[in-house]
Amino acid sequence: MAHILITGHSRGLGSAIAEQLLDLGHHVLGLSRNPHRRLGKPHAQQFRELSVDLGQPQALSAFLSTSILEDFFRSADQALLINNAGLLTPIGPAGTLPQERILESVTVNIAAALGLANQFIATTAACADRRIAHISSGAGRSPYAGWGVYCASKAALDHHARCLNLELQGRCRVESIAPGIIDTGMQSQIRAASLEQFPMRPKFDQLKETGSLAPAEGVAKKLIGHLFSDAFGDSPCSDLRDF
Repeated sequence: MAHILITGHSRGLGSAIAEQLLDLGHHVLGLSRNPHRRLGKPHAQQFRELSVDLGQPQALSAFLSTSILEDFFRSADQALLINNAGLLTPIGPAGTLPQERILESVTVNIAAALGLANQFIATTAACADRRIAHISSGAGRSPYAGWGVYCASKAALDHHARCLNLELQGRCRVESIAPGIIDTGMQSQIRAASLEQFPMRPKFDQLKETGSLAPAEGVAKKLIGHLFSDAFGDSPCSDLRDF
């Protein structure tokens, strides 16, 4: 069974991924600001979670300086990193956003993902099968007014995956995956934004009203299937809806 580190495992898509991985028998280490409500007792032998605020540089740096990842991946024949944690906020036009929220979002969405990838690659050097999945977004490939910080951070993950593919030359498979529009708490944040903050909000209101949002459980199942497939990493950037 694989040893898998996933960030943002306590809710939304991350929760669905972590739960299904554990049901498949894999060993999972979850990093999140808050603990998962259900996973502890049923999967006590396979699951460990740590409370780490990935939006705070000092907390991130302190975690990366420990031996936790080295210990977790020491006996792994297959090692995976799923950079799932992400912040949509702050939403709004440039010039109106709180600076501290910009810095927090960039730290979670970019710095944590790149720092964990760097540590993962160093720690798992002896592992035969290594894979890194960045959970990206279509917003990293198409601009949205009011989502400048979010769009830029997801575009950064895409380009990071392209760079790693050039550097690693198959020694570690890397892919930045846009999972589609999912019915999670992030969609609630979108619908709570004003039109001044996010002019495209009516589109997302309609997706909810028409039942067009994908359930997290189905997306997680499809993503896990791709993550363990021979095709994973063939392209540095992908859209899960194309598979």
